[in-house]
Amino acid sequence: MELLGHYNYYVVVILMMIGLYTIIARGNLVKKVIGLNIFQTSVFILFISLGKISGASTPVWRDGVEVYSNPLPHVLILTAIVVGVATTSVALALAVRIHEAYGSLDDDELRGSHGPDDSIT
Repeated sequence: MELLGHYNYYVVVILMMIGLYTIIARGNLVKKVIGLNIFQTSVFILFISLGKISGASTPVWRDGVEVYSNPLPHVLILTAIVVGVATTSVALALAVRIHEAYGSLDDDELRGSHGPDDSIT
């Protein structure tokens, strides 16, 4: 039963491997952004899981409570979510501009092209 009690860590590892595989193996830039988001989500789940203390109370002074939970990991994850959304929006905006300029989002096709007008400058 001890192994099943930490299922969230298994989910973290599975999501991390899926995200890393998607970033490395896929050639499409949008798929790479999706893989990055999956990887970020696994890191968020990991930090939230590490910040959880069984039997702990909120950090408010009360009589009879001896174990408190630290709110710092949750606050850091909220900040990381905002940064992740900003990163995703910038990456997708760049993908749109790359597609407009080069007509493709595939890595192999982009490495072979020299520019929007196919001239070397």
